[in-house]
Amino acid sequence: MTKLKLGPLEDDKPVKLTTELPAAVFRDLRSDAEILTHSVGLMTRTEPAKLIAPMIERRMATDRAFAKARRNTLSSHLGHSVHDAGQETDATMDCR
Repeated sequence: MTKLKLGPLEDDKPVKLTTELPAAVFRDLRSDAEILTHSVGLMTRTEPAKLIAPMIERRMATDRAFAKARRNTLSSHLGHSVHDAGQETDATMDCR
């Protein structure tokens, strides 16, 4: 059987998440959506809930402490091993 270089693919199916926000945070989120709507000249109102995922993605993409901690966590779970011949084995990770 052929040994593939690509491991299992992550599930990219969106996950519905229900959460409660403090009223002040929701008011700010609603204001942010309104400002975004006007600043980019959209004709339809931006729903505040549509801003949450991009905000979280941006935070995780730019937070250096998070990136470092994630790299450390991932590298500790990979468990690469080296054969006697000096060839590295393929490693797959189960992210749950």
